[in-house]
Amino acid sequence: MARIDSLALDGVTRRFGAHAALSDLNLEIAGGEFIALLGPSGCGKSTALNCLAGLLPLTSGSIRLDGHRIDHLPPERRGFGMVFQNYALFPHLTVRANIGFGLKMAGVPKADAATRVERALDLVHLTDQARKRPGQLSGGQQQRVAIARAVVLEPRLVLMDEPLSNLDAKLRLEMRTEIRRLHQSLGLTTVYVTHDQEEALSLADRLVLLKDGRVQQTGTGEDVYLHPANRYVASFMGYRNMLTLPVLDADREQAVLAVGGERLTGRNRGSVGAGQRATAALRPEDITVTTAPGGLRAAVEVVEYHGREMVVQGRLKDGQEVHFTTPERLAPGDDVRLTAPEHRVLVFAEGPS
Repeated sequence: MARIDSLALDGVTRRFGAHAALSDLNLEIAGGEFIALLGPSGCGKSTALNCLAGLLPLTSGSIRLDGHRIDHLPPERRGFGMVFQNYALFPHLTVRANIGFGLKMAGVPKADAATRVERALDLVHLTDQARKRPGQLSGGQQQRVAIARAVVLEPRLVLMDEPLSNLDAKLRLEMRTEIRRLHQSLGLTTVYVTHDQEEALSLADRLVLLKDGRVQQTGTGEDVYLHPANRYVASFMGYRNMLTLPVLDADREQAVLAVGGERLTGRNRGSVGAGQRATAALRPEDITVTTAPGGLRAAVEVVEYHGREMVVQGRLKDGQEVHFTTPERLAPGDDVRLTAPEHRVLVFAEGPS
């Protein structure tokens, strides 16, 4: 398997007319890293992947592999493997022939190609399916064929474009484990595009979260999950509650906000000052129903049963929606008091993220 030391994207920009689908992307990737490009549809993550693959030319910027500029090279000369969302398998070829197709096109000697194909079949646990055609396989098995076809070429970099989005929930979990296992066992360098934050957190060494073609935050999964850089990142990473509230008091570390006649204290993440209005970001699972005095008063509106817990939508006394989870049995119309640990409440300045 080919190895790389580093991959650098310097100011990579891709425009479609006046629209910048990707703007000034700067990213250093070390050999062996698993990088997830994360964000909603239209944020620029697939554009970034296609620029890396050579399927889209850059408007400006450069891409360097081990110090050598490669953005002028066509896709076939970059030596990258790619796994697509729709598998892109040849329906008339067997599993073995699909996996070996790229080796055949590259002129690899038959004996060497056969050995590499058998090794790839074993890696993805499909040796007993080698004679079948794609139409005879499950979705998960077809995705394994697509992955094997990419890694059998011994690529310097593997690019994956939402490879699990067409699978059901159980298969997605299984394939996540499989992709991580292959990445580690083969020492791959992987760039993986997804809109699923749970998928990105479980797979990647680092996350690159994009919005409107611009990077919002880069960091480990833990860092992005616990310390979102702005309101957009917080919202995308599960802070479903975004409460707009007046600030009673604040310093560099803390901010105290008014909620009806009660107070909510959180971490100051946006240079918030007293007298301003700010956004308090809270995850539903960080809110607790309490019988103690104080807390946020809310009326229960919708209750969903999720097995061990209830997922509840309520409304605060000032009219804002609030979402929380609880093991308690609640019903629409119930009045509750809610609390959240101070370190779990993030307070951002009001305005654009």
